[in-house]
Amino acid sequence: NSKFVLHALRGAITCEENSQESIAGAVNLLINELVRRNDLKPKQILSVTFSVTKDLNACFPAAIARQRPHWDDIALLDCQQMFVQGDLQNCIRILAIAWLSNNQSPQHPYLEKATMLRPDR
Repeated sequence: NSKFVLHALRGAITCEENSQESIAGAVNLLINELVRRNDLKPKQILSVTFSVTKDLNACFPAAIARQRPHWDDIALLDCQQMFVQGDLQNCIRILAIAWLSNNQSPQHPYLEKATMLRPDR
């Protein structure tokens, strides 16, 4: 019986504008919530993929995440979210692969206007 189970954690947030400051603030808030809600230590996180809507191109979210203490060994990747007419604007989504204790229920943070993507969360 393993002490940890591998999970895929999802989340999303919107930012106010296409600027490095706004994107960095949103990325840090989203990661902070993901880490807090799932009681994660950096060694538990294997990878994080960030996808951004086409209106966000002022900086790379992975570059923001890479500045976090002890995140050197976490695989980080950026990509552009598929464009669908009427989709939420200025949105950053994440998919994190992480080890959670086997009695822990995964928590997926949807913040700011991204709460509309998953009203069940």
